[in-house]
Amino acid sequence: MSSAAALQSAEKHRVARQSTFVSIVLNTVLMFLQIGIGLFAHSQALVADGVHSLADLVSDFVVLVANRHSGAKPDADHNYGHSRYETVASLFLGALLIAVGVGMLWRAGIRLADLQSIPPVHLSALFVAVLVLISKESLFRYMLRGAQRVRSALLIANAWHARSDAASSLVVALGIVGSLAGVRLLDPIAAAIVGFMVARMGWTFGWDALQDLSDRALDDATAADVRTLLLATPGVRDVHEMRTRKTGDFALVDAHILVDPRISVSEGHYIAEAARLRVMTDSRVIDALIHVDPENDLVAQPPVDLPGRERVLEEVDAALAPTGLKAMAVDIHYLSTGLDVEVVLPATDGHTLRSLDVAALKRRLGAHRIDWRQAVELVPTVDTTRAAPQEDHATTTSKAGPA
Repeated sequence: MSSAAALQSAEKHRVARQSTFVSIVLNTVLMFLQIGIGLFAHSQALVADGVHSLADLVSDFVVLVANRHSGAKPDADHNYGHSRYETVASLFLGALLIAVGVGMLWRAGIRLADLQSIPPVHLSALFVAVLVLISKESLFRYMLRGAQRVRSALLIANAWHARSDAASSLVVALGIVGSLAGVRLLDPIAAAIVGFMVARMGWTFGWDALQDLSDRALDDATAADVRTLLLATPGVRDVHEMRTRKTGDFALVDAHILVDPRISVSEGHYIAEAARLRVMTDSRVIDALIHVDPENDLVAQPPVDLPGRERVLEEVDAALAPTGLKAMAVDIHYLSTGLDVEVVLPATDGHTLRSLDVAALKRRLGAHRIDWRQAVELVPTVDTTRAAPQEDHATTTSKAGPA
């Protein structure tokens, strides 16, 4: 994980603990008020809303547990970390809300089936419903502000859960007003509406969590940002086969980058590592796996029957044996056009190179191209101002010609 992602994760956990403790205290107070006054005032809608607050308490503890475990570092059992604990918690929270909502609907249906047994509602239920409405709306605004600052999907879901509580409290208040006005069936209808809202919110949370657990990719805009970062890396010619998958509030990225096919392995690795570090400057990316390609393998790939390095070296040595030369270096390029071989030889006269049967070597290897290069020793000019000439020598190569 990059330092930016680590800092964001620490801040997210701090905000989660703080906002969740506030929610726990508030929901505990409201739950006792709603259920106690609801039973006293004969308001099924207020009791249902109290049960909703109890579900909120359970969800708050789920958030705390998930927040604690999701921040753990990668280990032998979880090589990519524990960020998906939050996603699992969101799935559990969704299932809990669906169960609570269905229970509310069932209870309201039973009450509506027997309208004669519905007692009149006491005025105290209205005061509690209004108090809950104001409290839940304030809690929503407080939690959403912190959740958006740290970009936590679980905290945003929990904040909107508080907004659904405020909406359900509004429905409860309207139902109580109607019941006080003499239309007693409005109270159980309000309870049924609350149950439906709770179940619908649970389905939304649960479905989103299930999609994330099924390796849902980043949205198109975010994926485009990641691709732009890769393409901005010096040495990267193109990007293809880029894949992303969500893990909690972060994402893992896999991508193939196209580089010059004739650079060294170490340079290709350096470019890939530079691309990985550049991508991880995006705080939404927790890690990236970069694959280096000399060509776009979605379009063109090398033939599968090309000889391996050992075979190439054997054939090159056999071709050079009559000349008494030994190759100083052999570079092999496996490209869609075929096998390209570059051989670096010691400095020698042109007659020796002309005696090579290059055509036969190409046929034996099935090579597309063979380049012969001669090493040239560069001796620096003697510095007459010094007591002794320089001892350093440099070696380079000159192209002897392709075949």
